[in-house]
Amino acid sequence: MENKTIARTLKLLSQLMELHEENPFKIKSIANAYFKIDKLPFALKDKALSDLDKIDGIGKSLASKVAELLETGALKELQDLIAKTPEGVVEMLSIKGIGPKKIAIIWHVLGIENIGELYYACNENRLIEAKGFGLKTQEEIKKAIEFKIAANGRFLYAQIEGFAKSIFTSLSAWLVSVDHDALLGFAGQYRRSCEIIDELEIIIGAENPEAIILNIDAFAPLTLIQGDNAFHAVTEAGLKVKVILTEKAAFYLEWFKQTGCQAHVDKVLALAGSGPFSNEEDIYNQAGLAFIAPELREDYDEIELAKANQLPVLIKYEDLKGSLHNHSTWSDGVHSLEEMALYCKDQLNLEYLGICDHSKTAVYAKGLNEQRVYAQHQEIDELNRKLAPFKIFKGIESDILSDGSLDYTDEILKTFDFVVASVHSNLRMDEEKATTRLIKAIENPYTTILGHPTGRLLLSRAGYPIDYKKIIDACAANKVVIEINANPLRLDLDWRWHRYALEKGVLLSVNPDAHRTEGFHDMNYGILVARKGGLSADKCLNAFSVDEITQYFERKKP
Repeated sequence: MENKTIARTLKLLSQLMELHEENPFKIKSIANAYFKIDKLPFALKDKALSDLDKIDGIGKSLASKVAELLETGALKELQDLIAKTPEGVVEMLSIKGIGPKKIAIIWHVLGIENIGELYYACNENRLIEAKGFGLKTQEEIKKAIEFKIAANGRFLYAQIEGFAKSIFTSLSAWLVSVDHDALLGFAGQYRRSCEIIDELEIIIGAENPEAIILNIDAFAPLTLIQGDNAFHAVTEAGLKVKVILTEKAAFYLEWFKQTGCQAHVDKVLALAGSGPFSNEEDIYNQAGLAFIAPELREDYDEIELAKANQLPVLIKYEDLKGSLHNHSTWSDGVHSLEEMALYCKDQLNLEYLGICDHSKTAVYAKGLNEQRVYAQHQEIDELNRKLAPFKIFKGIESDILSDGSLDYTDEILKTFDFVVASVHSNLRMDEEKATTRLIKAIENPYTTILGHPTGRLLLSRAGYPIDYKKIIDACAANKVVIEINANPLRLDLDWRWHRYALEKGVLLSVNPDAHRTEGFHDMNYGILVARKGGLSADKCLNAFSVDEITQYFERKKP
């Protein structure tokens, strides 16, 4: 059992204990433990059970619970609490914005026992009658439920990537025994690298489609049900899978049709005719267009750019020379500054690391006060001498306060090589206030990068509303870079606004927001959406060499 699974189990236990009003000291102890376990830099399953109580934050009582989980895969105390709690009430704990205390009122006072009833009650204004609830809280709960409903059956690209690759490999191996000359490819949203996937589509081009149909039951990894020229399945997690079958001679045309959005496909085929086509490049050639990469086939301006032969040379992961916006144990990271730097240098072969631990307002994340900023800078100087020519840049993720100011004085801000300005609090401003707040931060002469511009969490929290054009225009006017936060939960700035930013001359930066060494790999997801947005390497800040970015930071300083 992985640490995250153990942490989630203990979190649910603490929530249910709070819901049933058990010992508050015990609840707090378990809540602290799940937070610490989630941040551990090693796997608990690899530790001897007798050593669990020696780990910081895990005493004998909690060690016994962890041991029970590792040995049995379950926790009797949790199962007992679940048994006396309606299933719908347990599900309510997954709704953003309402904790166990409010759910207890919803359950015991209002008599609501599932999310459907709760949503109906919000529409009926019933929640405002209960103690501790008001119209604003009711609306927030309603919106959170709407998000949850919309998210059913929808997955982040990163959530299904491993499964997709695994099923593709299995399908390839199976086809060898049925039709070894068959062609195979991903299609649809997955091939276009969409950030959210509703269905995983795979296409097979077979010399003998009948052989595939007759033997499909032998494909063990999925139970595929035959439909019209396609097979369908739903995984245990709820992901819809569609395997499309076509004649081998028609594979490339069908692959093209099943990849792009419908408007893109219709426009290209209106120019290209009906074929035959020897490959996808041939389709675009016959349409009089330059080849358009799958990521771009979204019916924005890609066809016009292809006609004019002005498509961007899309950025690749290999173009990245460094990683900016990362956290260490100085704030809420898991690995030390040196460990983060060495991983970039030795494992990723990068030229530099931009460390951006949290600023002093982020008390919850051990944000750095002025004295600790000075101490961290001393460590960076020592490491730079030790690791040269690899370089650590002195950065900070400075909180944007409610009025748009940053949370350090200019005297402190000028000591950094670069500053990522981000919003972490007061996320409920209206569009006008949120936009004004961000523009003030952008106009601060020490702001280098605008971090995760909307604060969104895909499939769980909408970003705060902003006027994108005003924000991007302000970044252009003040030479502020906009982050593409590569964490697959964020992918913020949204790729649909990359083109506008690039047209205005704004640089983008693919930042992992890594809190541990594994987090650097999220830059892969940032690159996927950067390609969708039309980003080329010359417009990406962290594709600059160490010398180029050093000069850039120097020129940006007031």
